[in-house]
Amino acid sequence: MRLLLQQPAEGHEAPRFVQLMLQPDLLGGWTLIRESGQIGGRSQLRREQFLDQASAAAALEQARDTQLKRGYRLVYAKGADAPKP
Repeated sequence: MRLLLQQPAEGHEAPRFVQLMLQPDLLGGWTLIRESGQIGGRSQLRREQFLDQASAAAALEQARDTQLKRGYRLVYAKGADAPKP
């Protein structure tokens, strides 16, 4: 599952983005990957491990909701069970 959120550009600065990805790992757990930064610039990558898909999906939805409250817009969602905004 992959979500891409983008903040509208303000002034002359490039817009900011947040990408949230949920992936299974080789040991049966799940990894939530968060990438954020400015488009065309440096980005920060963080990973969180979860034991089951339900808790990982809940963390992804919470991260998505937090970014939506900060003014980001959902511009891309991929995955069979991608959460709706």
